[in-house]
Amino acid sequence: MSDFESKIYDATREAIRAVYELETEDGLFVVETPQNPDFGDYSTNAAMKLSRTLRRSPMDIAAPLAEKLGELLVNEVESVSVARPGFINFRLKQNALGGLINQVLEAGERYGLNDSGKGKKVLVEWVSANPTGDLHCGHARNAAWGDCICRLLEASGYEVLREYYVNDAGNQIVMLGKSLTARYFEYFGRDDYPLPEDGYHAEDVRAIAYEIARKDGDKWLSAPEEERMAYFMQTGKELELKKIEKDLLAYGVRIDSWMHETFFYENDRERINDCLQRMADKGLLYEQDGALWFRSTDYGDDKDRVLRKSDGTLSYLTPDIANHVYKIERGYDKLVDLWGADHHSYITRMQAALTALGYPKDTLEVDLIQMVRMVEDGKEVKMSKRTGNALTLRELCDDIGLDAARWFFVAKDVSTHMDLDLKLARSRDNDNPVYYAQYAHSRMNSILTNPKIAKFVPAESYDRLTDERELLLLKKIGEFPAEVAADALLRKPNKLTDYIISLVKTFHSYYNAVKVNNPDDAELTNQRLGLVTATMITLKNALGLIGVSAPESM
Repeated sequence: MSDFESKIYDATREAIRAVYELETEDGLFVVETPQNPDFGDYSTNAAMKLSRTLRRSPMDIAAPLAEKLGELLVNEVESVSVARPGFINFRLKQNALGGLINQVLEAGERYGLNDSGKGKKVLVEWVSANPTGDLHCGHARNAAWGDCICRLLEASGYEVLREYYVNDAGNQIVMLGKSLTARYFEYFGRDDYPLPEDGYHAEDVRAIAYEIARKDGDKWLSAPEEERMAYFMQTGKELELKKIEKDLLAYGVRIDSWMHETFFYENDRERINDCLQRMADKGLLYEQDGALWFRSTDYGDDKDRVLRKSDGTLSYLTPDIANHVYKIERGYDKLVDLWGADHHSYITRMQAALTALGYPKDTLEVDLIQMVRMVEDGKEVKMSKRTGNALTLRELCDDIGLDAARWFFVAKDVSTHMDLDLKLARSRDNDNPVYYAQYAHSRMNSILTNPKIAKFVPAESYDRLTDERELLLLKKIGEFPAEVAADALLRKPNKLTDYIISLVKTFHSYYNAVKVNNPDDAELTNQRLGLVTATMITLKNALGLIGVSAPESM
């Protein structure tokens, strides 16, 4: 709801309380824009929803409510009327809508910020790709979605920690070390350390090994195996993470905290052991066949889960439980993870572990990222034309541009599969939604910087903005802060792209029908320039929340 809709909604609840001494539950009625603007700016069906409870006709219920609402909204509403079969319609005072312009001008780049999440702390963990190679297009969708969630949450007053969980305690890092060692030996023309069949064959691994060779020389050829392996594992991981961080920053993604899986193995697995002891004290564990099991079926899982295998090694779940407990111990009461779609069953077991440990059921929420395909001319594109390997995030941004990559990956809900049309993403016409939105911003800027038009000066009143399209545009601008708050709460950046397109369409409809510059009417021109300025600020702020630039010219 816009600020105006929220005010009307709250006033309607207060009117029902005053007139009928009745408390209404959230969602009982709605406040919306009527399809026919002749009825007013907003309308509510509250009287119809109360008809059964009060055992009266909606028209009888609506009349005294309308009178009370006129009193409660005297500063905002020009008139409150009743229409069959019981709608209560509101027509705003023109200065209530027009006054929004100066609110936007005063807030500037802060317009849209709200405090709906004030006092709430959220830790968002996303991307978290293994540090064994380049980020690819699947990671690009995850990275863009998670970053936009964080931007929306931050804009809504939440205290957010952006975290990347580094899986660096398992076999994948061992295999990275072996792969780098093989390529290192290859650099010196040695074939006595072949690349493992299930090793990492990508060119970026070879590049890292060759970089080590040029820096360190051949010292590792004769080094003790254990020392050499430890070095290549650690160095490879560090260099891969540096590359990942660089690519994420170039993609507009900031990470605040890099949490390593190996952290939980420090001090003889102290944090892991503490978690296991807590679970044991609660009777959540049992031993069978030499392994340690978690009674996860008691908490909704389809089977119990192994935490420590019969050979003494830990399952992946065990340090991950310790990781999530540590997040909570750091003061975050809400945890949000973004995982690949193949982790569906993993959600249940992780939530089961936290619930079993006594944390609220909704402490952890997970968004699953469905698969994405790159498509061109109706055919799937899997490989880079340059390298012949999987298309990387870096190459994708070089191909279609950062803004297009960001937009397309958040414009569709991650719970659904998506095809990214590379040809459309490259296009520079109105069929490309990001171009369409950016072009609108550049058009607004060109109006405001046109030397033939007097420079805009903020006005005390915008009472000349009476055209229906002007009022629609003002109402759309007024929706923005509430849109940000709702999209943050639901974690749906795609709803923001929908809002952007709606705002741009409303602006184009206005611009194509109404002459902004009227040389014979300086006052009207100035007020219309104020509307264009407020629209441009709103659009730029909205684009910024999805990490897309707002060019001044195109």
